[in-house]
Amino acid sequence: MSTHVNNFPKLHNAAWPGVVGKGPGAEPPIDLDTMLDLTAAAEVDGVKFDGFDLFLFLPHVDIDASEDELQQLADKASSRGLVIGTVVAPVWPPTGGGSAMGDAAEQQKFLTQVLKGCRIARELRELGIRPHGAVRIDSACGVADWLANPQEGSRRIADTLRKACDIAEDHGERLAAEGEICWGGMHSLKSMVQLLETVDRPQTLGFQADMAHTLLYLLGYNAPEDALLPQDFDWRDEAALDQAYQTMTDALRPWTIDFHVAQNDATVKGSGSHDKTGRHCLPEDPNGKLDIVKRAGYWMRDAGGQLTKSFRHVCWDGCMFPNDVMMMPETWNQILASMLAVRDAHGWTE
Repeated sequence: MSTHVNNFPKLHNAAWPGVVGKGPGAEPPIDLDTMLDLTAAAEVDGVKFDGFDLFLFLPHVDIDASEDELQQLADKASSRGLVIGTVVAPVWPPTGGGSAMGDAAEQQKFLTQVLKGCRIARELRELGIRPHGAVRIDSACGVADWLANPQEGSRRIADTLRKACDIAEDHGERLAAEGEICWGGMHSLKSMVQLLETVDRPQTLGFQADMAHTLLYLLGYNAPEDALLPQDFDWRDEAALDQAYQTMTDALRPWTIDFHVAQNDATVKGSGSHDKTGRHCLPEDPNGKLDIVKRAGYWMRDAGGQLTKSFRHVCWDGCMFPNDVMMMPETWNQILASMLAVRDAHGWTE
C-alpha cells in the first residue's frame, strides 16, 4: 500500500519552461508535445503528475486558438492522463500585450490579452479538461519605468487590473498576479501587497506565489528599502530566515490563490527576452537556499499551522532550465519526488 495518502493538492508541472527564455539569442524552444510527454512519463512510488499549467503563446498555444484547436489541446492532455490548470496570459508588449502602467493604447493591449486568456481558460473549463486554476498576469512593465513615478505608476496599474477583474468575472475566472522582482509595482513585498490592497478585488485578483521569486523579496533586489534580510545574509542563520519568511508569508498568504513549488540559490537569472528574475534550481541543487518542504508549509498553512486549502493544485516551475536538463527523465522524477514530499507534509485527502 502506498504511503502517500494525500490526494490534494494535485501535482502539476509547468509547460512554459519549454518556451520562456528560449528562442532568438538563447536555446531553441521545446515543443508542447515533448514537454507533456516528459511530464506524463515521470513517476515516483507509483505516483504521477496530475496535470500541467500552460503558457498561452506560440509555439505552445496560440492566444487566438480556435475551438477546434482548443479541443485538440484538451485531447493532448487527456490522452496522457493529464488535466490543465492555471494558464498564463501573454500580457507583455513583445507578445502582443502592453504595459498595465502605459497609456490608454498600451492598457487596451494588456486588457485584450487578458480577455483572450480568460476566453481560452473558460473554454478549457467547459471542455472538462481544466477543473481548477487561475489566469496568471503581471504588470507587464519594468521596474525602472515604475520608479520614475511610483505613485502614478501604481495608480495606473491598479486601474488596469480592476478592468482586468471585470473581464475575469465575466468569464467566471480568477486572476493570479505573479510577484517577481522584474515587474514594476510587483517587484517587492511592500509594492505587491500595496497593489493588491489598492485594487481591492480579493474574490477575483489574488497572488501567485513562486518560491524562487518570493525568496528574492526577502533580499530586496530592485527594492533595497523593502528588504527583510541583508543581501549578504548568512543562510546558516535559520532563526533570522524563519522570522523574515514568516513576515513575508503572513503578508501575502491571505492573497495567495496559486502556488509554485521551486528552489532558488538567492541569485537572479535572465535568458532570451526574459528580464532577470529569481533563478530556478533543481530541488537538490547544492546551492539551493530553500528547505522546500518546510518553506512550502509557510504558504500552505496559516499562522496557526492549519491548512488553508486555498488552491486545488500546486505547480513546479523550472523556468529557464537548460534544454539538456529538461530532456532528462530523471529531472522530472526528482521534481515530482519533491512535490510529493510537499503534499505528504501539507496536503489533504478528499
